[in-house]
Amino acid sequence: MAPHEHRRPFKRPAISDQQKRRDLSLLRQAQNRQDAQRQARYLASTVLSFSEPTSDPEPSVELELVPDPDPEPEEKAGDLDVRYAAKLRGAEARRWFAAQLMLPEWMIDVPDRLIHDWYVFARPAGKRCFVVSSNGTTVSRLRNGSLLHRFPSALPSGARTKGNSCSAQSYCILDCIFNELDQTYYVIDMVCWAGYSLYECTAEFRFFWLNSKLAESGACDPPSFYHKYRFGLVPVYNCDQAGLHIAYTGPVPFVKDGLLFYNKHAHYQTGNTPLALVWKDENCSQYVIDTDSKGQVPHQQQVVLELQDDGKLTTSDDPHVVFGCLDTDFMQKSGLQPKYLLRFAVSDGGLTFVDGKLEKADLQYLGKANRARAF
Repeated sequence: MAPHEHRRPFKRPAISDQQKRRDLSLLRQAQNRQDAQRQARYLASTVLSFSEPTSDPEPSVELELVPDPDPEPEEKAGDLDVRYAAKLRGAEARRWFAAQLMLPEWMIDVPDRLIHDWYVFARPAGKRCFVVSSNGTTVSRLRNGSLLHRFPSALPSGARTKGNSCSAQSYCILDCIFNELDQTYYVIDMVCWAGYSLYECTAEFRFFWLNSKLAESGACDPPSFYHKYRFGLVPVYNCDQAGLHIAYTGPVPFVKDGLLFYNKHAHYQTGNTPLALVWKDENCSQYVIDTDSKGQVPHQQQVVLELQDDGKLTTSDDPHVVFGCLDTDFMQKSGLQPKYLLRFAVSDGGLTFVDGKLEKADLQYLGKANRARAF
């Protein structure tokens, strides 16, 4: 049959890997609902049950590079119960907590329906942490499980005050960034409120609930005897021209560390998700590129990659991005094993992309990286 005379004069634009993963994440979210109430109770009990010294909130540095053994099927983070999780210590506790926060991906393309389906807000600089109030006390823990603060607060069941008749199930879990300069917990998401789980609620609902409930509780009030630290709300905007402009250039009471983009339909998903994105440049963040221990920008930027069984060097994205491959002789001479994290310097050739995909990387091997970096 003769070809049709009226062919489309343009080619359909390729869909990026990140957009495919966004679509897949939303589909998986709709098809596979987790038991969010049970997960929230596990988290609240576990945060309060870890016994760690309060004098040194920073985690200890692990000097040995030992490949982690594959976990048993019954010991995955998502399947832990309260009795097992409460017994975790050290590296196991850090690994468990590292998997509880929803972590954004770098924004590498403009999402579809950005104006209609996304929020944007300025991210405060500081320490990312979970804040949990339960049984008359409030505890904050860093994303690696280390104890940051234990204090009374105006959150539900957050302080032992007269007339506080909240039940043991009336716990609260907030996703926060602690700013040391003004001693304020800036709340960027609400995971649970007064025992009501928000894991399976959309970001649109969570942000509405956050803005209404947090102010009502008095948590945004100045510090007092029963409320040691102030909590602050972060202004959230629609991703139209006006919202992007004010989030990018507007004044805020904290130091900005980039912009966060949240899909309005996204549930609170633990771990990295393409439904939350982060963008940084020199105008909205002090931490655009890597610096050394003295705060100076090195001559060459560095990248840490994971060595796979077949010698490929990949990122931790899902799916992985392959940067290169090591030959077997080099691996044997250098004593490198699969699952090791390796550090490379980006040489003058840089990275070459074709149609949004990495085609070539000019890398120089520097050595092994600490496995603790992954957490």
